[in-house]
Amino acid sequence: MARILICDDSMFMRMLLGKLLKEAGYEIVAEAGDGNQAVQLYQQYKPDLVTMDITMSHLDGIGAAKKIHEIDPSARVVMVTAIGQKQVIEDANQAGASGFIIKPFAPQEVLRVVKSALED
Repeated sequence: MARILICDDSMFMRMLLGKLLKEAGYEIVAEAGDGNQAVQLYQQYKPDLVTMDITMSHLDGIGAAKKIHEIDPSARVVMVTAIGQKQVIEDANQAGASGFIIKPFAPQEVLRVVKSALED
């Protein structure tokens, strides 16, 4: 099954996503609390997919997604956000987003977006 890196500044969200994805059979290779850590862990683990919170301190999710795509243009990064603003979604698409999960999320929607991103 696919290997996933979870990046969110909320430990609760990392735990929630991790539990959901593990129960679906995915392997969680690491968790990051900010964008800089996500970039470092991506280089270390080369996961099949990254779930990336957009709003974080230090380096936000869009900046981290751009850096990850500089390292690996084929990286799959699914953006997780509570923000439904058009500009944020456009910025994330330009950063190479493979999909979006909107908080609060339904478990089946998370699994649908992750599966779709992995199949692309």
